[in-house]
Amino acid sequence: MTQSSRLHLGAAYYYEYPHLGEAPDQDTLARDMRQMRDAGLTLIRVGESVWSTWEPRDGEFDLDWLEPVLDAAHENGIAVILGTPTYAIPMWLAQKHPEIVGISEHGDPIGWGARQEMDFTHSAFREHAERVIRKVVGRYVGHPSIVGYQVDNEPGLRILYNDAIFAQFKEWLQDRYGDIETLNEEWGLVYWSHRLTNWDEVWRPETNFQPQYHLAWRRFQASLVDGYIAWQADLVRGIVGDNPPAEGCTTPFVTTCISYEQAAVEDASLSRALDIASCNVYYSSQDGLAYPSDAELSTDWVANGTWGLYELADLAYSSKQAGFWVTETNAGGIGQSAYNIPPYDGQLRQVAWALVSRGAQAIEYWHWHTLAYGAETYWIGLIPHDGEPGRIHSEVAQIGADFEAVGDLFAGATPDADVAFLYSSDAKWALSAYTLGQPRGADRMGANPDAYRQLALPFYRAAFDAGRQVNLVRPDQMVGEQAPFGDAAAFAAARPVLVVAADFTAADATLQFFADYAQAGGHLVLGPRSAYGDEEARARTDVKPARLATLAGVSYQEFQSLAEPVALVADGGPLSGAEGAATQWAEYLRPEGAEVLARYDHPHLAGYAAITTMPVGEGRITVAGTVPDQATAAALMGWAAPAPVAGVWDGLPESVRATSSTLADGRRAWFLHHWGWGEATVTVPFAATDAVTGEEFAAGSALELTDWDVRVVLG
Repeated sequence: MTQSSRLHLGAAYYYEYPHLGEAPDQDTLARDMRQMRDAGLTLIRVGESVWSTWEPRDGEFDLDWLEPVLDAAHENGIAVILGTPTYAIPMWLAQKHPEIVGISEHGDPIGWGARQEMDFTHSAFREHAERVIRKVVGRYVGHPSIVGYQVDNEPGLRILYNDAIFAQFKEWLQDRYGDIETLNEEWGLVYWSHRLTNWDEVWRPETNFQPQYHLAWRRFQASLVDGYIAWQADLVRGIVGDNPPAEGCTTPFVTTCISYEQAAVEDASLSRALDIASCNVYYSSQDGLAYPSDAELSTDWVANGTWGLYELADLAYSSKQAGFWVTETNAGGIGQSAYNIPPYDGQLRQVAWALVSRGAQAIEYWHWHTLAYGAETYWIGLIPHDGEPGRIHSEVAQIGADFEAVGDLFAGATPDADVAFLYSSDAKWALSAYTLGQPRGADRMGANPDAYRQLALPFYRAAFDAGRQVNLVRPDQMVGEQAPFGDAAAFAAARPVLVVAADFTAADATLQFFADYAQAGGHLVLGPRSAYGDEEARARTDVKPARLATLAGVSYQEFQSLAEPVALVADGGPLSGAEGAATQWAEYLRPEGAEVLARYDHPHLAGYAAITTMPVGEGRITVAGTVPDQATAAALMGWAAPAPVAGVWDGLPESVRATSSTLADGRRAWFLHHWGWGEATVTVPFAATDAVTGEEFAAGSALELTDWDVRVVLG
């Protein structure tokens, strides 16, 4: 089988789950494969969840049971991703090596019975993991169905506190800081008599209250996950490299399934060891996908709202600034109880094309069979509990037909963007330690794991509400010789608006990049809590916003949490007439040459600006010292990016969104989504062709959309 450049549609397929490890029955396999072909599936993921099936007892391997599945997939033209089964250890391994158990923050062993309970850095675990990987991958290497390998699954679920991991942390600190005096200086350990005299005096993370320590601990935990996945990726590549691919097949790729809000994941650094970035995309369906929506912003791992779906897709693209694969997403209702919200008719197709519009090259549902037992009994797959194809299967078949019709049209496509949005894991970790003392999720001392997303994501949502498309970027993707966008001037030319919100841990070079970007012609929109701390999460002693105050024509010294929204007043300018509000955070901005776009309407705060703007060189810096309400934020983003790519689609109905990708041949594909009930009519602004059906539209003609509908047109 040749790994094609077409869009793949697939599902996780675990024959061994519903059949309790029985050898595959050819009639059952033939039925499953026929149903997959009927649904247009071209891809399955297998094998990653069943170490105890591969190795039921220590050193006793059962490796042949998967062969009929792979053979059947190959015979039916279905590609396979084979997983390494290391994220859930068998009981015999837990009993043989109790020392590999993971330790929680409270010092308790993480009991066996879920998954990822082990210290994956432990030599005993690595020895057994390597053995099973070599056996499984070695048994099937070269099989013509295999196009890729998934190493582990959803890594980084837990932060581990084992003694051996703490010892590794101290070694990591020595490598990073060199000597103990440098650590004392960088972390400010004169405070509270924390000055250390040697590395053995570094205290345990469980009792830590030092924010610099907290940030280092989170960085270290992510580095462990990076190293673990790189270790597995290198191991698999070594096994595959000794066995050339079958005739007509390409060398399989290596990936893993990233769940972006896992505690110990930094997806961009982790993805450097992967050929393709792959991810979970789970979302709230039914009215959770309605647009427009004023639903409360959610920072859960389940994306809520159309904007949340697109943000998750843009995050996946940004892992490698390249096309990505979705290795898990909703089929039916999802959840670990019988409380389920299945998608409305049309929503699976809408979501599939939305993900493709933002760079997805493959979409796999979790999963094919719906299980009759286990923790995910009510995580509904393509085939329901009764085993008969139904409504979900039928809609996926429509998606399969769509993907077949467009062929390799989207190979190498690039999502269009009007706005760049900086996403920083360091800032997320740092702000989780202390900030936002009042909003939801916070304790009185300020610890709030969702603080970064609560401060930053409203600006992404605002861009979405304003009809702008967003490219997420990471600090390392902007600054340095390896940055894919080039220098600040090149970045400004490619991304004329850059939104930086809650970037609390920007390095000096990053702040200089922001200044250079604005002077080179970019519009820098600086949100709250940005340019305040340094890369160690220390408060900078510069006038705030640090290194940017003079250029931005505004400064501040004080700030406060907002327990309740505070009204905003806009006297003229782009926000004129908006009855907006400041939420969550207020910086006391003092204009020093900048134009005031909005002020606080409050007896105490009225003397300060909330949002200002200032021309800088060839560009501009706009400072938002608060999180504006949804409508005000959308107005701000609409003004900042005045000429969106999708602006050619004039007069769209309120529930219709237009997004786009540029194809490898230079043409543009347009994705028109009607996120709601009823009919919606769109006027086509130019001669266009439906990419799926071939229907042609003259300029000015009407394109009709029905309930929860999507059309993909070229023009």
